[in-house]
Amino acid sequence: MREDSRSSPLESCGCCWSRRRFLAGCAGCAGAAAPRAAFGARPSRRKLRLHLLFAVHAPVQDRPTWPHMGFDFRPVMQRIRSELVEACPEFEFMFSTAADPEAAAKIIKEGPSESVDGYIVYQLNNWVEVVQTCAATGKPVLFLDFPYGGSGGFLLFLASLLRSHRSNVGFVASSGFDDHVAAVKCFEVIQNGGSPADFVAATERERKRHTPPPGNLSTASDPVALLPADQWRKHFRQSKILAVGGGSRRGGEAVERELGTRVVFVEFGELDQAWKNADKDQAGEIADRWQEEATKVEGVSREELEKSASMYLAQKAMIERHGANAISIHCLGGFYGGHIHAYPCLGFVELSNQGLIGGCECDIDSAATMVALTAMTQGRPGFISDPVIDTAKRRIIYAHCVAPNKPFGPKGPANDFEIFTHSEDRKGAAVRSIFPTGYMLTTLKFGPDRKQVVLHQAKSIDNIWEDRACRTKLCAEPIGDIERLFTEWDRWGWHRVTFFGDLKEPVYTLAEMLGWQVIEEA
Repeated sequence: MREDSRSSPLESCGCCWSRRRFLAGCAGCAGAAAPRAAFGARPSRRKLRLHLLFAVHAPVQDRPTWPHMGFDFRPVMQRIRSELVEACPEFEFMFSTAADPEAAAKIIKEGPSESVDGYIVYQLNNWVEVVQTCAATGKPVLFLDFPYGGSGGFLLFLASLLRSHRSNVGFVASSGFDDHVAAVKCFEVIQNGGSPADFVAATERERKRHTPPPGNLSTASDPVALLPADQWRKHFRQSKILAVGGGSRRGGEAVERELGTRVVFVEFGELDQAWKNADKDQAGEIADRWQEEATKVEGVSREELEKSASMYLAQKAMIERHGANAISIHCLGGFYGGHIHAYPCLGFVELSNQGLIGGCECDIDSAATMVALTAMTQGRPGFISDPVIDTAKRRIIYAHCVAPNKPFGPKGPANDFEIFTHSEDRKGAAVRSIFPTGYMLTTLKFGPDRKQVVLHQAKSIDNIWEDRACRTKLCAEPIGDIERLFTEWDRWGWHRVTFFGDLKEPVYTLAEMLGWQVIEEA
């Protein structure tokens, strides 16, 4: 079920924002001018000049990444330009697009930098490095996320900037465009004689003011049957992860050293050959079952389902051949490069429903996290995701194109799931799992090389449908300080692994057993 039938500005396609809602939101922006008395009003000789840079690969997306192949940013950028000019007549705006640091540096160098009072950077695509160049000028910078478009780059870049440029970079991660406008209004602090640090403080006040208070965080009863702690190490040492087509050798060594779990690196060719050798009749039967069990199959042909079923059989064959209980595949590089011919997503769901591990993107640390916690909980699967933070609703959204549909373990109930194409490239077959709501979630990631675990908890609230970004989007309300959730992404990467259940205490027990440190990021 969708969280809310009313589209908010930045959750929609960007072409259907409500002008009435937008302007109504601006009524609260006047609070950003509050520091005027503190800093002393100064007569302005000219309008404040703000240079807005869109961090985007291309006006129409030309590669498989968030939001998705073929996404048209032109109406989004036009809407942002026109609405900001209308909502903030006290400022003069300049607009540019930049796809890399060199382009950003050229724009800043060739522009009238001496008369630019501040920068606004909209992170429309992941991994487009523009904000760092603006921050290095020392001028006030407002960093804004385009949800489900640039959220990964936003979180990783922001966490790093909070360490290196905390005094001149303010930020907003919100689906509400009025929150963005309120932050832009904070440049009035500079107009009234304030410093970049005063501007950052004003954006923080506005961000917190626009973030709702915590809701009802009570959760449904969900007792977790834990394996006795004295048996954990034995199960870790009996586990084996197959890393197909990539993964960090150093990370694998750390997993083996710290947990005792073996990591075996395998080439794509072995998986591809197993896929070719898969029994086609058996693959057809599995495809039949998926079609029957899925509540929706959209954009995926019967042929593609059978190819995905053969990929599942290939994964299972490799696990059995190597005596493993986990497989993690460099799926994006493998599929984009033609090394594999079907996404492993549906196969990962099948494996998790059997108490085995299917890990995305050959992320060794996340796979090790899944192995350990699935063993501890006697079968509960982990959900690797690319999170998005939305302060407008005090939510974190765990997004990926594959997710288990038996979150309480192989013997637990199954939730509905839908089959779509993989989101970024609109090819293959992927999964939208519609998770149960009202439950405690524990989200974490192991860092064996540093002997640490990063962890936060949240309550499952809803399942969001949004065509941008990955198919599964489990929406949750963080338990704790949502502001702290912005601080660790540069150190830990974007991935997190979510489990149903209150696993905080056993994670601390495990960390103490291993001599590791737990970092609570909320």
